[in-house]
Amino acid sequence: MNETHKLPQVLIDSVATAPLGAEGHRSRLRERFVKSGFAAFAPHEVLELLLTLAIPRRDVKPAAKALLNKFGSLKGVLEASREDLAEVEGVGEIAATAFHIIRATSELYLLQGATQEPLLNSYTALENFWRVRLSGLKHEVIEVAYLDKTYRLLPDGVERLEEGSIDAAAFNPQKLFKKALARGARYLVLAHNHPSGDLAPSAHDNALTQSLATAAKAIEIGLLDHWIIGGNGCFSYKKAGLL
Repeated sequence: MNETHKLPQVLIDSVATAPLGAEGHRSRLRERFVKSGFAAFAPHEVLELLLTLAIPRRDVKPAAKALLNKFGSLKGVLEASREDLAEVEGVGEIAATAFHIIRATSELYLLQGATQEPLLNSYTALENFWRVRLSGLKHEVIEVAYLDKTYRLLPDGVERLEEGSIDAAAFNPQKLFKKALARGARYLVLAHNHPSGDLAPSAHDNALTQSLATAAKAIEIGLLDHWIIGGNGCFSYKKAGLL
């Protein structure tokens, strides 16, 4: 008779591994978010809520605080490598991958928002656009945006030109401007990142910018600006008076 009333072993195990009050705390976090988003959330609580999506039936507050201690901020956590995230006690491979999925999704959301209303006619608009695309990358890339005469991004108007070390001497302006003419572009905006975080333009950066500006003027296409994205900041050639 007693055997028929025994709980299934999987249920016994789940109850045994669930900290007292942990599920209630998770529920309260979710309810607060549904009610008012992340308003009044402490940084570790934001990470807690994200961790609950990947880690069931465990108190994730220690892992959230450990992530903040190691990476300094939510931004630091989202920009960390999967390997570094997984090394934090209580995180592991699945949660580390989940953080990368969250970041990639947010970047896609912001990028689609930028391209649905692609009016890039101010420093703020250009900075936001390029920061979404290039900040946090671990290797150097260079991209170009093709704009029409009203400074709107043309359809499929962003192209990645090179990855790795950017060599101004090997760069081919003729190839770039041939594509610009084929797209009917009136303006170009160049951008690349400095993974080191140092925003100072290099000699190669300057040579490339001047070469493109000269070639653009000859065919009546404007090189509107050249942006460098790195760390928590950015550099605009136009804003600095260098273009």
